[in-house]
Amino acid sequence: MKKSLILGFFDGVHIAHQAVINTALEFSDDTVLITFKESPAKYFNRAYEYILPREESVNKIKSLGVNEVVELDFSKIASLTAEEYLNFLTEKFSPASISTGFNHTFGKNKSGNSEFLEQNQEKYGYKYFCTPALEFNGEVVSSTFIKKLLREGKIEEADFLLNSSFLLEGTVIKGAQLGRTIGFPTANIKYPENIVKIPYGVYSAKIDNRHALLNWGMKPTVHNTVEPVVEAHILDFSGDLYGKKIKIEVLKKIRDEIKFPSLEELKLQIEKDIISCSK
Repeated sequence: MKKSLILGFFDGVHIAHQAVINTALEFSDDTVLITFKESPAKYFNRAYEYILPREESVNKIKSLGVNEVVELDFSKIASLTAEEYLNFLTEKFSPASISTGFNHTFGKNKSGNSEFLEQNQEKYGYKYFCTPALEFNGEVVSSTFIKKLLREGKIEEADFLLNSSFLLEGTVIKGAQLGRTIGFPTANIKYPENIVKIPYGVYSAKIDNRHALLNWGMKPTVHNTVEPVVEAHILDFSGDLYGKKIKIEVLKKIRDEIKFPSLEELKLQIEKDIISCSK
């Protein structure tokens, strides 16, 4: 059966990534996506943040119908020229086609690109598919653009481009347990390391398909937080989640984090927030 290779890092697996994957799937049922275990930025000692944990991105790729995901160690291929890398891929996988996005680069000093792949089709015996840019509100859809939206709290736009929800994952830890004293017990997690940071605030969310009210920040009203914390009040839920891993789907920003004059006023605002997040 003819094998179709897909190249790219695919952080978040947004709609432009999905377009690349769909092009490969249209050509062949036997698809292999080549990516990296970690962001190449780590190799160059640059700061990096992910939209989704790598495991989530890989699972999302497979859910689209890709047969196999190969996660390479970037440090082992970083010194290869574009020609050497392409030779490695074609020898190992014998692809009948290669699919990438329009801006995909590879090889030492990013010497390989879509033009390089197009020019070498006959030499290496594959058909090349280059997916053009997708635009949203005049911006090219990319992982960088989606991170920008998330950092600005534009969750709905980011989720639309991801074609899924932005996720915060973590193990439930013990907090100050103030929430339960005012009638709103919360499941608390630390903000996941290396995941793009959304602004402090209150968000509509879901946990296990249940509506939840999410607060991310310093809890200025209660003055007892040294580090920012993610707190989720799950509507119509009672149970012990301590020590359990949860996934929080972030759906919409409701408001900024505010310091209230009293706990009673905080409680009244939370009641209003719950109405907003359950709509």
